[in-house]
Amino acid sequence: MIRGFATQEGTRSYAEQNSSLGYSELNGTGLLASQAGFGCYRVNCIDPEHERSLRKALLSGINLIDTSSNYGDGSAEKLVGEVLEGMASSGKIARESMIVVSKVGYLQGQNHQLSQERKRQGKPFKDLVLYADGLEHCIHPEFIDDQLGRSLERLKLDTLDFYLLHNPEYYLSWASKTGVSLGEARQAYYSRLKQAFQHLEAEVERGRIRFYGISSNTFPSPAADPEFTSVEQVWEIAQSLSPDHHFRLIQFPMNLLETGGITEKNQAKGQSVIEFARSRKLGVLINRALNAIGRNGLLRLAEVNSTSQTSDKEVTDLIDDLIYSEEILRDTILPHLGLPSATQSQAMEQLATGEVLKQHWHNFGTYERWQELQEYYFLPRVKGVFQFLRQQGSLGADISSWLNLHQEKLEVLLEAVSSSYRQEAAKRCGQIKRGLSSVDREWSESGTLSQMAIRALRTTTGIATVLVGMRREAYVDDVLEELSRPMSTKDKTESWYNLRDYSFIPV
Repeated sequence: MIRGFATQEGTRSYAEQNSSLGYSELNGTGLLASQAGFGCYRVNCIDPEHERSLRKALLSGINLIDTSSNYGDGSAEKLVGEVLEGMASSGKIARESMIVVSKVGYLQGQNHQLSQERKRQGKPFKDLVLYADGLEHCIHPEFIDDQLGRSLERLKLDTLDFYLLHNPEYYLSWASKTGVSLGEARQAYYSRLKQAFQHLEAEVERGRIRFYGISSNTFPSPAADPEFTSVEQVWEIAQSLSPDHHFRLIQFPMNLLETGGITEKNQAKGQSVIEFARSRKLGVLINRALNAIGRNGLLRLAEVNSTSQTSDKEVTDLIDDLIYSEEILRDTILPHLGLPSATQSQAMEQLATGEVLKQHWHNFGTYERWQELQEYYFLPRVKGVFQFLRQQGSLGADISSWLNLHQEKLEVLLEAVSSSYRQEAAKRCGQIKRGLSSVDREWSESGTLSQMAIRALRTTTGIATVLVGMRREAYVDDVLEELSRPMSTKDKTESWYNLRDYSFIPV
């Protein structure tokens, strides 16, 4: 286990060693954090590049790591623990210079299985929010106690620097869906937060954490939103426990499209969440800096290179070719395998990529949405049919040939569709970069789109660290190049309002 925790002296010394990069103080703690942090969403301990990327980031000046118990079903915390332990024991980094943030609240995967087992034993976690199949949520002290122990074990830490309640507004969402009145729901919600804070203060006394906070997607929401979380009310809860409380950090999404952290005046005295945080010396972490959510779905604020040009006719011809191949399976191959008609129909339904694309390939919205559909819809279904066919005893030469040829046709078609969406994404990227110059020249002086998106946030007074998913070493390089640009923080309120009012970013 790694002893110690981040200290003012340790983080300041680290910042001095990496003086070419930008650092900000996490208000109320005195800790200096790199202006971009290593976000562990979609990171795991299996992919070797994730490990290389984290090591590179820590050796190059990044000193804030943000993870959660549910990222990779605990695998992200394991990666962080393994890397920190190895680098600390070898003297490459000091524990006192590294700020580690983790979160609690979700019951998915192993946690969900644990919850079901406890129910069978008649000892369910208290105050469970039964959100969806395979997904529950909880911030009861008993659950927090259990999860903190597991997180510390995976992280190989004696003490966690910051422990955040992870999207506690899931309770408000559940309450709204189940008919609980808004007034009653909010009263219960803040009561649950107070109970959690009381326990977290005890964890500080116990020495397992140094500070705590909340990561909520609804801090920047309009006050009338049923799922809105008021940072002002949360602060008052902490104040009611002790003037020397340890509630010191909040986290929420903000980016070039989602500007509510500054432009939504949702606090009781007409302040935004960032303005209120500044007035109370609360540290602010920003997530989803490069992944904006708009009406058309996910919008990735990063460079997209499009070198090939694919016409609509080329895509249409490839779709027709794939449909013809699917018809061969239906009319020639499946009838000769002796399968029940229902099984044949199910196989064709799973495989029917051509027909779906013929009707809808123009309507998937963004390149990012198309990538998601490939990864989580089209490819798993087709691979399932291929696997099923290969399990049907010894395949004849005709069937084996069809499988190989169909896979090749599918790959060519998917790449053609991807090429078409990349073309649109590249145009959009250029449009956004040109448009930023009309909002704030400092944001658009140079660099990639992702660097500009990070710059807009890190130059805004009140924001300490921008969390970025750096799963690839190239992503680390991109972030480091941006942090090496000398930039001062300023009141950028006017720029964010102008950004909200301009229409150059497609939503």
